[in-house]
Amino acid sequence: MDEIALTRSAHQVLADATIPELPAHYRGKVRDNYDLPDGRRILIATDRLSAFDRILAAIPFKGQVLTQTARFWFEATADICPNHVLAYPDPNVVVAKRLDILPVEIVVRAYLAGTTATSILTLYKAGQREMYGVRLPDGLRDNQALPRPIITPTTKAADGGHDEPVTPREIVDRGLLSADRWQAVCDCALALFARGQALAAERNLILADTKYEFGVDAEGRVILADEIHTPDSSRYWLRHSYAKRFARGERPESFDKDFVRNWVAARCDPYRDPIPEIPAELVFDTAQVYVQAFETITGLKFEPPAPDEPVLNRIRRNLAPYF
Repeated sequence: MDEIALTRSAHQVLADATIPELPAHYRGKVRDNYDLPDGRRILIATDRLSAFDRILAAIPFKGQVLTQTARFWFEATADICPNHVLAYPDPNVVVAKRLDILPVEIVVRAYLAGTTATSILTLYKAGQREMYGVRLPDGLRDNQALPRPIITPTTKAADGGHDEPVTPREIVDRGLLSADRWQAVCDCALALFARGQALAAERNLILADTKYEFGVDAEGRVILADEIHTPDSSRYWLRHSYAKRFARGERPESFDKDFVRNWVAARCDPYRDPIPEIPAELVFDTAQVYVQAFETITGLKFEPPAPDEPVLNRIRRNLAPYF
């Protein structure tokens, strides 16, 4: 990681990617999306950091890191499952095939981990052993490897709602997916995860769990969408220290990007109070963690944006053929 180059470009932050010349603008939490009349979708990854159902800050390089990490994995898994990517006109931009997104979100887990209300660790510590259509054995410890990777599906909640855990039988019985389509999604997800674990191990990492989003194209094929194996959609641990830390009952080492989230939560009720001004040093530290994650996961060198051209200007220039 070239800290001097990062410092020179740290002011190049993409907080907003509004481009009036592009049609059908939809602003998500971290992406600005545009739907072209011919069925293509332009997805621009900004540097917005979302937590507590709001935007906390903009982290330099975050959008580029996520786009380029996903690119590495889309290319490394294209033989397993087709994906939505059509082109990469800019380091922050994907031009993709527009899909009908399936109403079930897929999380593959290989370890007893997690912090959310729907995570298997939370449910397990509450006494549940049967969850998501899978029965887990007694006696598992925090962050222990499961007997085999499992899929923990949830329904995709509408804006403001909460994802609802479902079992495979409920998915089929409620008509969310047909039995054949559910099987196809499971086969893709487990194969993608196995490839992810194998390549992560080569980088001295453990891919503990990850989230996938699938859609269907006009021909009815299951297509991988959104992103894959990025630091935001996946839990990575450092392999070399896992066994010793697990034996001591300590949390595995990871790419800890939650500096900003933890700093805010320690100073206010982040769901109700105004967000205090976040120190620039904290923002830059988080940016460095994202870059470190990219370089470790992919084995590639991160190329920061040029210090003399605003990122949005560069994106507009690269997207001019789509206007």
